Amino acid sequence: MREIVLDTETTGLDPLTGDRVVEIGAVEVLNAIPTGNVFHAYINPERDMPEGAFRVHGLSSEFLSDKPVFAAIVDDFLAFLGSDKLVAHNASFDVAFINNELQMCGKPPVPPHQVVDTLSIARRKHGGPNSLDALCARYGVDASRRTKHGALLDAELLAEVYLELSGGRQAAFVLADETGGYAPAAAGAPRHPPRPRPLLPRVTAEERAAHAAFMATFSEPLWERVTLPASLASADDGGPAMAAE
Repeated sequence: MREIVLDTETTGLDPLTGDRVVEIGAVEVLNAIPTGNVFHAYINPERDMPEGAFRVHGLSSEFLSDKPVFAAIVDDFLAFLGSDKLVAHNASFDVAFINNELQMCGKPPVPPHQVVDTLSIARRKHGGPNSLDALCARYGVDASRRTKHGALLDAELLAEVYLELSGGRQAAFVLADETGGYAPAAAGAPRHPPRPRPLLPRVTAEERAAHAAFMATFSEPLWERVTLPASLASADDGGPAMAAE
């Protein structure tokens, strides 16, 4: 299953008061495993950068002044997202900003059913704190590079956290893919399909004769002295019955 793990940086906290997206980082995952395929863009917000927001992500108005506006990258972003799930931490925040930008470009919004919120998953799974830093510490994800917020780095860290929230590192051992590889067996199905042709026996006639000669050297083999219960003395399994003494 393909999903897109996303993070944004913005000029503030509320798109309805004029705050805009200034960075998008998105990571493609298949079956919760990052593929290495990413989308990243710095965006000119066409407005000033408040000091409080600058302290969070370090993106100045000067740095963003020559970057493309959202309308210039929207088609590439939507092509990367497709119709797959969008995974974000405190997703209502990121999706509100993304949908505001989409609306300004005349594009349809990301629908709620397409969104997965890792914050909600973490809250259901265990007690707080459940910030991205806290979850990285809980799951042993190295967040030492995170000196400031950055959309692509945070999306990469969240992809690792999402793997843990989705079932842990054992997910990486699922022998399945979407290109015709091995897939998990259906319930009740044999773990391995039958061979098209049985393997040839590896014991030679000479080895069988040598084994029979060796067994003949025992005057009373131990297994011939075993007494079985009457219920097991029949040949229900197709082998020779063993009579009780």
